[in-house]
Amino acid sequence: MQHYIGIIHKDKKSDYGISFPDFPGCISAGRTLDDVRSSGEEALAFHVRGMTEDGLPIPAPSSLEKAMRNPDFRDGVAVLVPLRELDKAVRVNITMTEETLRAIDVYAEQHGLTRSGFLQVAAKKALKEEAA
Repeated sequence: MQHYIGIIHKDKKSDYGISFPDFPGCISAGRTLDDVRSSGEEALAFHVRGMTEDGLPIPAPSSLEKAMRNPDFRDGVAVLVPLRELDKAVRVNITMTEETLRAIDVYAEQHGLTRSGFLQVAAKKALKEEAA
């Protein structure tokens, strides 16, 4: 299994964010360090799946030295994120109130997630809490 460097960062008054030097535009967020690592792993897998489906080459993981030479990443904390296979995504049709849907969309946009990504993270969190 390959591992890619994720850079965790946090600004005042915000959740933790994670970005990937090898995949510009691949970002995610979480309220805690555990949440951001988990959501970052999912974001990386989704991003790579999309690149694969589009026929784009997947870069080899960069070295830590190369990643940290970028001034945008010097204030962050580097972590290794495994690139794992995703379960096949399945399209579903759900019903909810417009108010809830708007709130989900606003939250997801503010945290660098898609609506589907937010719903998946929220569902996994609820299932994890239920199992505990």
